[in-house]
Amino acid sequence: MSDSHAHGEHPFVSSPNRTLAGLAVPVLFSLVAEPLTGLADTAFVARLPGSEPVAALGIGTVAFSSIFWAFTFLGIGTQTEVAHSLGRNDRGRAVRVASLASVLAAAIGVILMIVALPLLDWFSLLLGAKGVVVDHAGEYMRYRLLGAPGVLVSLACFGALRGMEDMRTPLWVAVSMNVLNILLDWALVFGVGPFPAMGVAGAAVASSISQWFGAVWAFLAVTVRLGFLLAPNRTEVGKLFSIGGDLFVRTGMVLLFLALCTRAANAAGAHEGAAYQAIRQFFIFGSLFLDAFAITGQTLVGYFLGRRNWAQARRVAAYVCWWSVGMGGLLCVFMLFFRQGIATLLVPPSAVHVFFPAWTVAALLQPIGALSYATDGIHWGTGDFRYLRNAMIVASLVGGGVVFGLEQVGPDNVLVYIWLATILWAGIRAAFGLVRVWPGIGRAPLGRGGVR
Repeated sequence: MSDSHAHGEHPFVSSPNRTLAGLAVPVLFSLVAEPLTGLADTAFVARLPGSEPVAALGIGTVAFSSIFWAFTFLGIGTQTEVAHSLGRNDRGRAVRVASLASVLAAAIGVILMIVALPLLDWFSLLLGAKGVVVDHAGEYMRYRLLGAPGVLVSLACFGALRGMEDMRTPLWVAVSMNVLNILLDWALVFGVGPFPAMGVAGAAVASSISQWFGAVWAFLAVTVRLGFLLAPNRTEVGKLFSIGGDLFVRTGMVLLFLALCTRAANAAGAHEGAAYQAIRQFFIFGSLFLDAFAITGQTLVGYFLGRRNWAQARRVAAYVCWWSVGMGGLLCVFMLFFRQGIATLLVPPSAVHVFFPAWTVAALLQPIGALSYATDGIHWGTGDFRYLRNAMIVASLVGGGVVFGLEQVGPDNVLVYIWLATILWAGIRAAFGLVRVWPGIGRAPLGRGGVR
């Protein structure tokens, strides 16, 4: 990690492709492992009778994405600040930031367990649930709330580890969590041996237990590698909450857009809701898969800016964009080639007819989405959180306006149009991200260095 080259040349300078790929591959597999919780839940719940359980699962996962993603600053901000600190050879500050983030994550998680409980049925209705779907979704969310502190502590600790360029520990934690989740899904959704058949609620219990397991492991890893200091510094608290404010607004706009998409799909009927849930789960899977180079770029950009080496930071940005677009193209081909198998695994038979056309459009989204994720990672690394906030506001207002109009018009093949709107949303984000680096509009943090 950074300590090993603190007084020498970073390996990226002489071997950019090898260094980027070497750091990104563990990130890739850890990010692919993380959404397997949702995919595994969907695969098991899809075996239950009817489309309603899968639609309810979709409502529950969107609601919890809305809750948890609002606090992504715990991971993103921690990663950037730890990378900057280690680039400046300030290990003490890295310890303070990582410790503060872990404590805040645990506290916020406990508060969420208390505050969100009376709002669960309201979330279900807001996202278009009707009839028995409301009951299933509420039951799922009540059990998922038990894992809230674990989810947030994992976010903070993964950010600290990646800021240290330790990409392997999050991989092992994520893989182990998902193996445990799959085993518990099998036991609790259908009932195996002494375990009762809990249906949709069983998937939630499995997820919560696995999240707590991962949180404990990740926290111990950060403590061993970096240390722990429970002495909050007012400056560090202010900086983290400043980052949190910008990311909170940005994440809120993401969630608004995705919630409008989910609502439009569910308003069209249970078949459309179930098909959208399947595509959305894979969309999240693909997004995190494509985030591998963005997250690696975030750490490297942050490290080089900490060392005040703008030229190398811009060089990282260029490599991250090319690698990300290439991975997006590969994912597009994969989605088109294996669409039948994915439909068999994730989609109830009654919803297949609305799934395939929308799936094709979602596949074509991947290279554009990959570029938007790449530029996000670059600007996370520079700490340009306000610019990213403003770019997301524009993209979500435009894309969300289109989706809202679709719900009012109710066209045939509404899922196709929802995913076309998502392509527009991702394209606007990518354009804003690129022009901030090349040529570097406004007060661009990377504007002081040249591409070498």
